[in-house]
Amino acid sequence: MRAHAHDLRVEVKEVALADALEAGPWQEAPLEAPELAFCAYAEKLTRAPAQVCEADVEALRSAGWSDREIHDGCQVIAYFNYINRIADGLGIDPEPGMSS
Repeated sequence: MRAHAHDLRVEVKEVALADALEAGPWQEAPLEAPELAFCAYAEKLTRAPAQVCEADVEALRSAGWSDREIHDGCQVIAYFNYINRIADGLGIDPEPGMSS
């Protein structure tokens, strides 16, 4: 998680936001309603993918996300879930200096 928070700090240059997200929970981070909706979707897709349904996509649309943005976000979330499972399944440890 620390590596992801570091990357966020570099990309958005919002140290306070990265600190809040790293400290968790994400529900308490200073995010706008559309971003909170996408975080909820990401958590559900990660923890209970078989339970994701059209209503979850509709919630994102209602929060202001376009179909393209939802598609792209789903792709990124799914890819990170996939690659993390590959690393876990092969017993790959984080790179030196990185914590999981």
